[in-house]
Amino acid sequence: MEQQLPSQLLIGAHTSAQGGVHNALIEGHSIGATTIQLFTANQKTWKTKVFTSSEIALWEKALEETGMRQVMSHDSYLINLGSPRLEVLEKSKISFRAEIERCHALQIAFLNFHPGAALTSPVEECLETIVESLLEFAPLVNDGPTRLLIECTAGQGSTVGYSLEQLGFLISRLHQKLKIGICVDTCHIFAAGYDISTEEGWNKVLKEFDAKVGLEHLYALHVNDSLKPLGSRVDRHACLGEGFIGIECFKAMMKHPSLVHIPKYLETPEGPPMWEKEIQLLRDFAK
Repeated sequence: MEQQLPSQLLIGAHTSAQGGVHNALIEGHSIGATTIQLFTANQKTWKTKVFTSSEIALWEKALEETGMRQVMSHDSYLINLGSPRLEVLEKSKISFRAEIERCHALQIAFLNFHPGAALTSPVEECLETIVESLLEFAPLVNDGPTRLLIECTAGQGSTVGYSLEQLGFLISRLHQKLKIGICVDTCHIFAAGYDISTEEGWNKVLKEFDAKVGLEHLYALHVNDSLKPLGSRVDRHACLGEGFIGIECFKAMMKHPSLVHIPKYLETPEGPPMWEKEIQLLRDFAK
């Protein structure tokens, strides 16, 4: 792989699309990001949205002017592709299809999503439902530029996707049929019980990831410290170095040959002023 300068590495944050999706690109550029994550629609409603030609034109203009690459969308928090409740499952599929279509319209590289929650069903049934749901979108996904990325979860409540075995199961059932991969959230994987707080810890977890999922399926990282301790199964983000994971994790991450070139998206709590500092901090760690 060609050596990249720290300034060229893909590091950004989840920026605001308020006033138009193009504004997320502009905000990212203002904080020194080279990539961003955004919501393409209101993440707390079932209402679907279709972009107008003028919205797409503004996006394309901002994309060219900012030079953002490997942009990622995050789907709605309401979507549960493993729900045992048929009404919710159907609503989820409609919203997810609309999200894929919006991502294709904007030529977005990745669509990140939480796999689902079992609620009243057994975990195994939930995982099977997720597989069946995602396979329905294979023709649409494979006909466009966007790759689906399953986000590892903290395992809070009845959510699935917190263990490497579960992620491996999903990938093994799907990767030959549609464009799919994994996004590892540092807070989530730590809260799920995988200790990445040191270089040694990263090496151990990545070795296990490779054995159970396959490192070739790791496409992105959400970069967050954790307000809750290792194995807590609670999803609460903290600024880098201000949580239980600690700053050594992120130093090791930016030096690790398997991780340094993977796109990274901050979701830490304090917003753009802190993201600007954290983006520079991560670049400094890569030197």
